[in-house]
Amino acid sequence: MQRSLIAGGSTSVVVALVCIGLGAVAQDAARPMFKTLPPHNYSPSAKPSQPGAQLPQWTFNWNSSYDNQNYSTVIVGTDPSKTNSATTVTVGIIPIKMVYGSGNGNMAFDPGAPYFGNYSTTQMIALSPIFRGEFDFDQGGTDLGKTQYIDAYQRGNFWGAVKSHKKYHILFATMTGPEQIFVVPAGEGTVIPNPWSGIPTGTADINWFDAQLQTLIGKFQQIQPNVLPLFITYNVYLTAGGGCCIGGYHSANAGPPGGQTYSYSTSISQASVPVFAQDTGALSHEIGEWLMDPFTTNASPCPGNGVLEVGDPLETGPNFGDYPYTIDGFTFHLQDLAFITWFGAPPATSLDVWNGVTEDVLTFQNEQLNVCQIAP
Repeated sequence: MQRSLIAGGSTSVVVALVCIGLGAVAQDAARPMFKTLPPHNYSPSAKPSQPGAQLPQWTFNWNSSYDNQNYSTVIVGTDPSKTNSATTVTVGIIPIKMVYGSGNGNMAFDPGAPYFGNYSTTQMIALSPIFRGEFDFDQGGTDLGKTQYIDAYQRGNFWGAVKSHKKYHILFATMTGPEQIFVVPAGEGTVIPNPWSGIPTGTADINWFDAQLQTLIGKFQQIQPNVLPLFITYNVYLTAGGGCCIGGYHSANAGPPGGQTYSYSTSISQASVPVFAQDTGALSHEIGEWLMDPFTTNASPCPGNGVLEVGDPLETGPNFGDYPYTIDGFTFHLQDLAFITWFGAPPATSLDVWNGVTEDVLTFQNEQLNVCQIAP
């Protein structure tokens, strides 16, 4: 993820959010993207959260072999070297119906419409391996447990500690809020053929969209810093400066420890060819990154990865870094995620045996990469 929307570089500079008008998106300019917004707040008078409502978080202090520098990384959950129990975080799923008028497409994209069989996009996401714990994740002969996808990833990520603290988990409990409706102004989005599948797909400028999300965050009293509001759309990509296609992003209205974090992911219809951000591809990317960098403030030693985003190194791989998981006749696509060892943390931190061979395992699916190397 690029830290700045407008500047596009992975720097520590916080760039003001500027709404940019969006015209038609050229299909040959489309590329798969994810973004990160630095902590920001459109409501400077908002009351600070009470300490009891803060997101559960811990700090991992480590030295990177890439630059021999020390890093302090704020992570959701508890320290696996000191705890042997489960932490549960509530995720509030908030579906957003995107409506385009006669001047920019004359269509609507509704997460409440059928996605698979009788299941809507919202239901499909709630029943996915992100939130259901019915899949047994065996990674290279190491059984990480029958659990949720992100929990399995995190157990492998800190397997050096978890292998002696087998009851350690970071789990999600979901609640679903009422569907919201965004009417997209003609200057902020339009309807295009999906660059990969050709199906009609809505677009919306990310800065305009984020301003609407900030309003919603203030609307729901149930949203507190210890709850992750997860906004979802169906068959919609975000854009930045007219460039498509952004599958999701996450941010916070302030830094740790008391900031309100939030996340957005789209869900694009499956097709006969791989499609960027189909079903839960974008969601797995964004929730994994939120887990490891909830406030978008964690520094990274890796060039091109100015903040510690664990999905970005793999999004450009084959099929957008997605791996198929079939449950109850439906195939979900979950993106591979980098372990913290990819950033140069000591190899013993994460899973370090694959099919009986001791090696530096740098990603959940053991992609053969070097430290800080982007998937080709």
